[in-house]
Amino acid sequence: MYTLLLLNGGVGTRVAAGQPKQLIRVNHLPAMIYPLIAVDDIPEIDEIVLNFPPGWEETMHKLVADYAIKTPITYVEAGDTRHASVAAMVGHCSNDKVILHETARPLATKGDFQDLIAAEHDNVSFMLEIPFTVAPVDPDTRQVTGSLERARLRNVQLPQKFRKADLEAGHAYAREKNLVFTEDATLCAVAGCDVYYIPGSDRNFKITTKTDVRVAGHLLAGDDGDE
Repeated sequence: MYTLLLLNGGVGTRVAAGQPKQLIRVNHLPAMIYPLIAVDDIPEIDEIVLNFPPGWEETMHKLVADYAIKTPITYVEAGDTRHASVAAMVGHCSNDKVILHETARPLATKGDFQDLIAAEHDNVSFMLEIPFTVAPVDPDTRQVTGSLERARLRNVQLPQKFRKADLEAGHAYAREKNLVFTEDATLCAVAGCDVYYIPGSDRNFKITTKTDVRVAGHLLAGDDGDE
């Protein structure tokens, strides 16, 4: 069985929403509701750990009740960083396997979670090929410092799954080395755990800007222009 760690602690600074961005309505539903609905009838996921921005716990409880989410939920206050939030949440898991997702990715489907669970390895992330060229630079001088081989790079997506022990070991390594990561597949890999990937989808993007909100709304409404 799996515990879903659902990152939900953003405050919406870049979206300028005046509220946590996960509360923005995307095609009429708050963004945070989509992953809760997607996993609510997946039998392998029998508990959820949901974090929340300081001061917003009551709102989160109300939304979960309003949309009749059945899976038991533990609420945890968000940390100062995403890294800190995951470290705080993993200790609340009852299961030995965890799935990590974020409410800022409302287009992840029930099928995505099922495909992740079915993947043969214990530590797996969705990742997407990068369709454009990237280069290492010095941001202070704006100097290009080399080149990167695009074929050996991937855009890291969520959801991801891990053995709880490996995720805990990854965060212990980061504490020991005084490192902070922006996601956990690379954290666990750097810490020495075997991590694999399966192909992701360009629909499964993270809502960061107002444009992202509009695009996600069109896609969730079926207005993506596909015939």
